[in-house]
Amino acid sequence: MIINCIAIDDEPLALDILSAYVAKISFLKLQATFDNALQTLEYLKSNEVDLIFLDIEMDDLTGIQFLKVLKNRPHIIFTTAYENYALQGFELDAIDYLLKPISFERFVVAARKVYEKMAIREAGKPANDTDIIQNTREGYIFIKTGFQLQKVNLADIQYIEGQGDYLKIVTVNEKIMTLQNFKNLKKALPLDEFVRVHKSYLVSLAHIQCIEKNRIKIGDAIIPISETYGKHFFHLLQDKNLLP
Repeated sequence: MIINCIAIDDEPLALDILSAYVAKISFLKLQATFDNALQTLEYLKSNEVDLIFLDIEMDDLTGIQFLKVLKNRPHIIFTTAYENYALQGFELDAIDYLLKPISFERFVVAARKVYEKMAIREAGKPANDTDIIQNTREGYIFIKTGFQLQKVNLADIQYIEGQGDYLKIVTVNEKIMTLQNFKNLKKALPLDEFVRVHKSYLVSLAHIQCIEKNRIKIGDAIIPISETYGKHFFHLLQDKNLLP
């Protein structure tokens, strides 16, 4: 699948950087670049695009104003030097919000979000699908990794760690990266077997080797227990009669 995109920015250097980044990603095709939003409106009257890399602070018409008048809006990734527009950007359903100077690594993460969202739609799945297929009766779930759904046995999951926009699922045999969040993943896990102990960690009770004050040991990992999640964690252990 190829994602046709354009870039709008009134800084020539910013457009050069975006063009160079796009050229490195096989599924992105840059159709055109613009130094103002008014020109883009004319272009979009006769050309269809899947994605716009959009600056906000521009003369004549800002990126926000541009979006508000744009019909048949494609996917949007904001590229700006200003943090104060972040909330407004997400209220306008932007896929991502990249702060300048933009690293290539961060650019790739944003581009993959668009790719995965479009791939889901092409497969006939709803846009808000979590990409997690649950079958707890059989003791496994399927997790989307890249372009496939990978079977993961619940009994093998030791813990799950949040890493930015991704989750790292650590099993007894491997580590799996998936573009998910804890909220969606928890819906597919039995809540009496897996518990959140920190904003960045969810653990399997069966794999806990020891608990020392505010830390859990699972395999070679030392996992912190935060005050926010710690009370629920210890209450769950009591409710399951796992504490003397």
